[in-house]
Amino acid sequence: MSSSRRTFRRVLTAALAAVALACAHAGAALAQFQEYQVKAAYLYKFAPFIDWPANAFPTPSSPLIVCVVGDDPFGRMLDRAVAGQKMGPRPLEVRRLGRADKAAGCHILYLGGSKAQTIGDGLASVRGAPVLTVTDEARGAEERGVIHFVVRGRNIRFLIDEEAARRNGLNISSKLLSLAVSVKARS
Repeated sequence: MSSSRRTFRRVLTAALAAVALACAHAGAALAQFQEYQVKAAYLYKFAPFIDWPANAFPTPSSPLIVCVVGDDPFGRMLDRAVAGQKMGPRPLEVRRLGRADKAAGCHILYLGGSKAQTIGDGLASVRGAPVLTVTDEARGAEERGVIHFVVRGRNIRFLIDEEAARRNGLNISSKLLSLAVSVKARS
């Protein structure tokens, strides 16, 4: 085999390997994109299955506020998913915050964690407030919110801590509880 042919083969092999690697990376990126697309939809679709105390909303038509604190894996996917959605008379609104606290007005709070506030600190800052906290196994969350996203096989699932919901003054519908992978019951 000639030297130019060997060189061509090496270049072709390297190019094919690069294309295969790029395709694998693109496939992984697409899978992650789809994962967060599903999670974005779940965030606002949890709302009809949660009973908030009357004092959680200033008026009967106040918006239901979905907050993302810290690292935001959703980008504009969440804004698009929530656009035009309502929970009864309440429009849904998305806010992105650097830190969580009780005064932020969040009803659903996704904690992504960041250097400014860990997931555990975010959970502690709203404990006892009427906030549905959501954490994510994929974000390395060791501490869990009322709802905790997990991936089982190729499916996005969730765990529910009914005791944490009770501490925050929330009641979770039995329909949502029945969809959870596991439920930590009220004590």
